[in-house]
Amino acid sequence: VYTQFARRSHEIWRALEGETGKALFVQNGLLVISGPGKRAAAHGNPDFLQSTIEIAQQNSVAHETLVDAQIRDRFPAFNIANGDRAYFEPEAGLVRPEECVRTQLALAQKSGATIRAREIMTRFDPRPSHVEVVTDRGSYRGDNIVVAAGPWIPEVLPQRSALFTIRRQLLAWFRITKDAALYAPDRFPVWYWQIPRDKAIYGFPWIDTVEPAMKVSAEQYDTTTTADTVERDVTRDEIDALYDGYVGEFFRGVSRDCVKSAICLYTCVDDARFLVDRLPGNPRVIVASPCSGHGFKHSAAIGEAIAELAITGTTSRVSLEHFRFRT
Repeated sequence: VYTQFARRSHEIWRALEGETGKALFVQNGLLVISGPGKRAAAHGNPDFLQSTIEIAQQNSVAHETLVDAQIRDRFPAFNIANGDRAYFEPEAGLVRPEECVRTQLALAQKSGATIRAREIMTRFDPRPSHVEVVTDRGSYRGDNIVVAAGPWIPEVLPQRSALFTIRRQLLAWFRITKDAALYAPDRFPVWYWQIPRDKAIYGFPWIDTVEPAMKVSAEQYDTTTTADTVERDVTRDEIDALYDGYVGEFFRGVSRDCVKSAICLYTCVDDARFLVDRLPGNPRVIVASPCSGHGFKHSAAIGEAIAELAITGTTSRVSLEHFRFRT
């Protein structure tokens, strides 16, 4: 159900690059790693590697499966253990989110959209003939509205708040002190690793930082927060715990010196899925929570589908059936 979004988003990113000349997508491949013994589940799936292989086979996605020696030879930055296996998808890569957002906003304005930034919505009122949105600056009417409030969605939809769980996630960029070229995009793919720990880790090559650094995060589903109360500051103890438990042992030439850190929020629903559907009882309101921690790379196709749903009432390229309200 996600392959359709990945493929269509890829087409859209490339089309936007051709139209604007902006570099939005870096095609440096995807490496998914796992191995024998107990491994961290990925989005609730304890055998994420095998599932990835099977889905690629079913959907004719170009890929390779690698054993431990092959992984070491191709990607020497990873400290691979005997028995580890991997899936490599050469056509995958990473998108640059800030540049993607800027580019899409600029094209939206070019196409006639009105963007009202830094304006706070206080409520919306669905009515039989229209929907009214009230903000701190005025009110607006439309045939349909899309509620895409990210981690604020439990507050925006209090009657549905039990569906959403907000998870605080730590992102860190650790300095590369040896063989930095091994971490450049042409040698180091985007990766997802079910290590023998309680959390899976994922990360990116050295890109967009002056100093050589690798971005890494260990996904956590143990604690919850809210968009307004989340602790945005990152402590030294958190950085040390991430490095000692999930980084130092698994990568060559990466130090505990953190050159950058950030907090992001996962807005999760059941089965780590997206939620894109009309609000039950209010068909003029489309709810878009395409997140659960893995939404942005699919956002171009999701946005296209939501636009079609709002304008025509249906979608032509992707199916949203799996992403409906269940209760």
